Amino acid sequence: MQPKEIEQLLEKYNKGEATPAEKALIESWYLTYRNDAPGTSHQQLEEDQQDSLNKLLFQINSKSKRSYTSAFAIAASILVFITAGVLMFKHHQPAKQQFAAAKPVKNDIAPGGNKAILTLANGSTVVLTDAKNGKLASQGGVVVSKTADGQVKYAETGSSSSNTLAYNTATTPKGGQYQFILSDGTKVWLNSASSIKYPVNFIGNERKVELTGEAYFEVAHNAAKPFRVVSSGQTVEVLGTHFNINAYADENGVKTTLLQGSVKVSSAGGGSSVIKPGEQAQFNNGKINVVSDVDLDAAVAWKNGLFYFEDSNIQEVMRQFARWYDVDVKYEGELPSRHFSGEIPRNLNAIQMLDILSFKKIHYKLQGKTIIVMP
Repeated sequence: MQPKEIEQLLEKYNKGEATPAEKALIESWYLTYRNDAPGTSHQQLEEDQQDSLNKLLFQINSKSKRSYTSAFAIAASILVFITAGVLMFKHHQPAKQQFAAAKPVKNDIAPGGNKAILTLANGSTVVLTDAKNGKLASQGGVVVSKTADGQVKYAETGSSSSNTLAYNTATTPKGGQYQFILSDGTKVWLNSASSIKYPVNFIGNERKVELTGEAYFEVAHNAAKPFRVVSSGQTVEVLGTHFNINAYADENGVKTTLLQGSVKVSSAGGGSSVIKPGEQAQFNNGKINVVSDVDLDAAVAWKNGLFYFEDSNIQEVMRQFARWYDVDVKYEGELPSRHFSGEIPRNLNAIQMLDILSFKKIHYKLQGKTIIVMP
C-alpha cells in the first residue's frame, strides 16, 4: 500500500466512512503486533512491529507536527483510538532490554475528572463533584452557582455595599480539575492538585488571587484594575490576557507562559520582566529567565485534555501521571534512560497509559495506588 493510499484510508477511518473490511485492516495492525507471535523472537517481534508502524505512518517525519491537515494529524487521531495514544520515543542510548508487552492488570485506575472543593467565606465547604446544578451560595452581593456544563460561576447582584473583601478558595485533589468564572468575568481552569484563593467580589484598585499548582487564565480586561496572580514567590500582573502558570512544588521552578496580550512577571526580590505572546518566564531561585519561542501547545495541553511531552524524561512523565491518576510512583533499579515526545489524551485509564510506555520498553507494576517503574 502506498503512502497516499494509507493517508486516504486513515482519513476515511477518522471520518467514520471506512468499510468494515477497511476498519478491520487498520485495527488489526495493532492487534496483530500487540501480542507475542508463537515462534517469533522478541528481537524479531520488535523489528516487525516497528516496521509495521513505520509503513503505516510513512509520512510522519516529512510533515510538520502542527500541520493538522497532514497525514500525521490523521494518523494520530486514529492511533489514539487504536493504541490508546500516540507517543513518539527518542532513545538517547541504545536499548539493552528485550521487548516486553504489558501484562493485563486487574486493578485499573480511571482517569481524573471534574473534582474540586469550594471553601466559602464563612468557612463552610461545598464538594463541587456532588453538588447539584444551580445556586450554591450568596456572599457579599455575589451569587455563586454551578452551571449545567460543570463550571462554577460568580455573578454580581449589585446589592452589596460592603468594602470588605470576602475570599473563597477552590481546591482540586490529585485526579481533579475544574473551571471557574470569577465575578469580573475572568475564566480560570484549575489543574489537578492545585488551589486558588480569590475575592468573591473584586473591591479596590486591583484584582489579586493566590495560586498553588497550575492554572490557565483568560483575564477579563480592565485597564483601571490590574489582575495579579501570586504564586511561589512571583507575581504575574496583567490587564487582560490569556496565560498559563505552572507552579507545582515538585517541578523545576515556576513557569508562566503567555498566549495573548502581555504580562509582567515580578519576583519577591524585586526583579521583573515583561513577556510577549509565545514567551515563557521561568522563575527559579529568585531569578526570572525569559525563554522565547516556547511550545504553546505543550503549556496548555492539560487544559485541552492532553498529556504533552517534548523530550521529557521518565520522571517528568510520571509526575504528570501521578497527579492525574492520584497515584504514587516508585522506581526500582536503574532509571530507564528514555526521552519522550508526543501527546496522549488524558481520558484513558492508567493501564492504557502505562501500556504505551511498556510498548517501548518502559516496564511497570501497578500495586494498588502505586506505580512501580522498572528497567
